[in-house]
Amino acid sequence: MITAAAYGLAALIALAVITWAISTVKHDVSIVDSAWSLLILLAAAVYALMLDSSAPRVVPVLVLTGLWAARLALYITARNWGEPEDRRYQVIRARNQPHFEWKSLYLVFVLQAVLAWLVSLSLLAAMGTQGSAREWGWLDTLGALVVVFGFVFETASDSQLSRFKADAANRGQVMNSGLWRYTRHPNYFGEFCVWWGFFLIALSAGGWWAIVSPLLMSVLLLKVSGVTLLEQDIGERRPAYRDYMARTNAFFPGLPKS
Repeated sequence: MITAAAYGLAALIALAVITWAISTVKHDVSIVDSAWSLLILLAAAVYALMLDSSAPRVVPVLVLTGLWAARLALYITARNWGEPEDRRYQVIRARNQPHFEWKSLYLVFVLQAVLAWLVSLSLLAAMGTQGSAREWGWLDTLGALVVVFGFVFETASDSQLSRFKADAANRGQVMNSGLWRYTRHPNYFGEFCVWWGFFLIALSAGGWWAIVSPLLMSVLLLKVSGVTLLEQDIGERRPAYRDYMARTNAFFPGLPKS
């Protein structure tokens, strides 16, 4: 399993370097967002190839990961197509001049590869721990259901937001209907559920140590690249959003406050 983990990390860094090379031509490092889920899918594929493919969790985990990764990569690519570099990366670019093109290799792309590898540990644990040969059990089923719930929740929220933005009448307005009425970041909450679901499958196989995967994803979503980063100055830029923040839960869904 350690060998599979090492090969997985090497494959992720190789894909990250290729993506970085493309970004230098496009002068847009935000393409790393499109590559994020594909990095994790690549890790899962490497694990599946190197471990016992007949183990009961390999195919279900690989299929669930593939559906999640393909959907997210296509959505982000379509959303960003023809748009300038994401504002978050413009700030990083400005802070790291001169020679940001070279610095971005390790500041953005290799860092993302390492984070993706750490997140993929739940997949590795589900496929390759000593208990991975155990029969599929109730905890696996629960984990798969949590993954599917998170996938559907995230997909629905992204679809609702896309339709909202496509309507010119909503320009400058705040999305506060559908799933966005109950949480300001339903897409992130869905992602949160996906990775805790994968961890339950890993736990069923005896891979309790893979808890680093959902914990890391939770920190990223809540404190690093997710809620905190997106909302650090949004109230100043969009006063209407302050009212939305006052009445709507930040992450976990709940009824709007009066």
